[in-house]
Amino acid sequence: MTHPHPNPHRTGDATSRLDRSDSTGVEVFQMLGWRWDITKAKKLIQGRAADGLIVTEWWAAMLNLIAIDAEHAAQVDLSEPLIVATVPTGGILIIDGWHRLCKAVTIGLPELYAVVLTAEEERACRICGGEEPVAEEDMAGSA
Repeated sequence: MTHPHPNPHRTGDATSRLDRSDSTGVEVFQMLGWRWDITKAKKLIQGRAADGLIVTEWWAAMLNLIAIDAEHAAQVDLSEPLIVATVPTGGILIIDGWHRLCKAVTIGLPELYAVVLTAEEERACRICGGEEPVAEEDMAGSA
């Protein structure tokens, strides 16, 4: 099994929001300017076996950046794999399963199963973020 690890070179302030659903009933995850449709991600991976394991210790510090509902975290099913996205700017990010990670860290569980989205799946689920920069020549025409 593989052990996905967060990119150790990415640092900085971050804020994230775990929304169980927005006004349309779609479950979303947002980290800074990036946002993913978790409802779509779950449909894409339905029935797929986990790709590997996440080492909970490697991700524990990230929990300080995530809004965690302690009551919800206490009740989650740790057998459900996390969903991980490989982001175009490098590294990977858990986009679904932060409450499971919190519970695993709290009870001392060293690893959790994870499904890693393909690049195409990640892009299909990404609502915003990671857009290509506008070319300078394209900006000149809009002045």
